[in-house]
Amino acid sequence: MRYVYLAEIRPDPDGGYLVTFTDVPEAITHGGDRNEAIASAQEALGLALRGIVQDGRAIPLPSAKTGVAIAVDPEDAIKLAVIEAFRQAGISKRELARRMGKTENEARRILDPDHHSKIGALQEAMQALGKTIVVSVQEAA
Repeated sequence: MRYVYLAEIRPDPDGGYLVTFTDVPEAITHGGDRNEAIASAQEALGLALRGIVQDGRAIPLPSAKTGVAIAVDPEDAIKLAVIEAFRQAGISKRELARRMGKTENEARRILDPDHHSKIGALQEAMQALGKTIVVSVQEAA
């Protein structure tokens, strides 16, 4: 699961730069300059994707062919990956909690896109779902 989407960054007639994502139309933002626009784009993208999963919808697959690559913040990416893996597993929150040796409330918090979870808990959840987290580093936009 990669959470990198292509953004269209264009001058805003009112000043600064407007950023939109073809694949995630909910993610719209603005920046006073190009660097600020890119930083705002990362935050807007994460918020939009968390909202999509909060609504119970599937995260859209990146399909845009042109634009500036914007990666979701690493904390958001791992949280989204856990939620996607959980949905694909087709198990209950109670079953996830059992597999992790945690309470159901702890499993619910791990699966809440707006609740901050420690990396260790997210790694445990992924292991319980038969997945592993792999980190990738690349040049910044």
